[in-house]
Amino acid sequence: MDTKELDAGNGGSKIGGFGSRMALLIGTNIAVIALFTVVASILGVNPQGLVGLTIFSALFGFGGAFVSLLLSKKMALRATGAVVIEHPSNDAERWLVDMVTRLSREAGIETPDIAIFNSPSPNAFATGAKRNDALVAVSLGLLETMTADEVEAVIAHEIAHVANGDMVTMTLLQGVINTFVILIARILANVIISVLFRDRGGRFVYFGIVMALQVLLGFFGSMIVMWFSRRREFRADRDSGTLTSNASMISALQALQRQHTDDVLPDEVAAFGIRASKATGVRKLFASHPPLEDRIAALRG
Repeated sequence: MDTKELDAGNGGSKIGGFGSRMALLIGTNIAVIALFTVVASILGVNPQGLVGLTIFSALFGFGGAFVSLLLSKKMALRATGAVVIEHPSNDAERWLVDMVTRLSREAGIETPDIAIFNSPSPNAFATGAKRNDALVAVSLGLLETMTADEVEAVIAHEIAHVANGDMVTMTLLQGVINTFVILIARILANVIISVLFRDRGGRFVYFGIVMALQVLLGFFGSMIVMWFSRRREFRADRDSGTLTSNASMISALQALQRQHTDDVLPDEVAAFGIRASKATGVRKLFASHPPLEDRIAALRG
């Protein structure tokens, strides 16, 4: 793979909108929780007990999500065996570092850590808790089976995820879903115990109902998270077209269509890979990526 010359660029960001989307998401979530608290109070639920339960739910709901985010880079490197390029050792690595540096500058972020993992499947992913302290990793299969323009489009797609703050936004959304699952499960469990068992259900029955409701509500909550995940893939494709070209991104997606190797990314980073899900029917609702043909059609449209 030939080394490309660096583009001087203008130093400005070609993509963005992260701050406004973050503020909108946080503001909406606060408003929903406040409205839920008011409605519950009107219906006769103890406001003090509800506030305490909401705080408890938020701590547990957001706690796990943010711990995973903070550890995401280390977990991703360990799960995939990816090796960070500290000093390029050959022309291909130098080309990759130069290209990621240029795309990052054009996207308005600092250059992320760049890693390569040993997999025959063409794939790439981005992760990290901060826009300016992220990780972008590519597989050997991607570098060996795609053209330079296609690899660049895939990397631009991952850079777009970082620039758009998708890792943080996904964490916030997952935290909100977790919070409401924990909160609503306990409220409904209390109602069920009081109505059906006249408060004689006992602690074990209560926790059994809570666990069952959390599984059920979490099932539906994951559909919301995956819906958002699919939408951000379209946005990252579009931003990749801005950083490179729509033709290059379409060509990269078509190259993925021609591949028959299985997607081997571990669960820790699968949602941020480039490969599309092969789910069909109802399982599409739980897929983190839209079908490749839909993404290609969106870019052409």
